[in-house]
Amino acid sequence: MRQDIEHLRLLSIFHYIYGGLFILFGLFPLIYVALGIVIINAPVPPPRPGGPAGPSPAFIGWLFVIIGAVVSFLVVVSSILVIVAGRCLARRRGWLFCMIMACLICANTPLGTILGVFTILVLVRPTVKDLFAGRIKAPRDEEPEDDDEEPPRSRLPSPRDDDDRYY
Repeated sequence: MRQDIEHLRLLSIFHYIYGGLFILFGLFPLIYVALGIVIINAPVPPPRPGGPAGPSPAFIGWLFVIIGAVVSFLVVVSSILVIVAGRCLARRRGWLFCMIMACLICANTPLGTILGVFTILVLVRPTVKDLFAGRIKAPRDEEPEDDDEEPPRSRLPSPRDDDDRYY
C-alpha cells in the first residue's frame, strides 16, 4: 500500500511538470496570432491588371489569428486539465477523471504516452481503486514506525515541568 501511495505522489508531481511544459509549448501558436495581426495591418498592394484574383491578405491574416488562437486556447485548457488531474491524484479523488485524462494524454508522444501509460497502470490496481473510493485509509506519513517512540505531548512544556526540555 505504501508503494501505491508513493506511486500516486510521484505521478501527481509528473503531471504538474508535464502540464507546465505543455502550457509553455501551448503559447507558441501565439506567434501565428502575431503574424496574422501583422498581415492584417499591412498595406494592400494594388491588384495587377489581368492577373488572377487571389485571397485578400486580410483574409489570410484573420485565418492565422483564428487558427493560432484556437490551437493555443485548446492546448492551455488541456494543460490545466492535466494539472487538475495531478491534483486529483495527490488527493486520491476523481478516479474516473484521472483515468480519462491518462487516456487522453497518451496521444501526446513521447512524454504524454509514457506518463499516461504509467498512470493507467497505477490506477487499475485494486488497492488504488480502494484508496480512491475511501474503502482503505492511507497510513499517515507522520506516524512513528516503531512502537518504542514516545508519543507527542498534548501541551507545550512550561518552566514548571520537571524536565529541562523545551519544544
